[in-house]
Amino acid sequence: MRRTPVAEQHDPRLAQLEERLTAVQRRIESAVAAAGRHDTPPQLIVVTKFHPAEDIRRLAALGITDVGENRDQEAADKAAGLGALGLRWHFIGQLQSNKAKSVVKYASAVHSVDRPQLAGALAKAMAAEQGRAGRGPLDCFIQVSLEDDADGHRGGALPVDVPALAERLADSEGLRLAGVMAVAPLGADPVPAFEKLAGISARLTAQFPDATGISAGMSQDLEAAVRSGATHLRIGSDILGPRPALR
Repeated sequence: MRRTPVAEQHDPRLAQLEERLTAVQRRIESAVAAAGRHDTPPQLIVVTKFHPAEDIRRLAALGITDVGENRDQEAADKAAGLGALGLRWHFIGQLQSNKAKSVVKYASAVHSVDRPQLAGALAKAMAAEQGRAGRGPLDCFIQVSLEDDADGHRGGALPVDVPALAERLADSEGLRLAGVMAVAPLGADPVPAFEKLAGISARLTAQFPDATGISAGMSQDLEAAVRSGATHLRIGSDILGPRPALR
């Protein structure tokens, strides 16, 4: 864990974030040890939505390299103002196709590709952005609905639709099929949900061996996600606390 320089110790918010981050990192380390995954620990993405850019500066000072946002305008503004920090920005919310042009300007990854139309919009936007700025490929996770009733009220493609969507992403220049993403159903045990996601991932990697990413696990269920093979954890409230009051 990074030691806070004396010059920064007057900042109570920095001290609070360091304490919360340390607690989450210890939880992750314990979960990794319990799962026997010392060689394959997950990547921590700190979800910074609704929190000010200054908090992201503090997190970067504490060693955080990956942050997640779910609203394009907020993410674009933060990324533009914090470009010197060299952070990787992950878009994790439901994304409208008409926002693809904006998202590809700053995002390293989109975790919420849930339909062919969005895949097409991202591919078109990436073609233009790579021609303009020469950026690398965009990592794309297929968001999968784990709802038993198939209504998918937390978002995502149905499992049966994953293979076709994967083909679309894999065949799109400028996009890289990274794996799958899901949110555990509300009010339900996350263990069977994440085991289901692990099975979907296994079937995906049988066809696309490089698509090994599993983006799963939030503050309340990260241990279950690590046990089921999550490669990326999206943690917000346990590090940053409650969202600030809107003004």
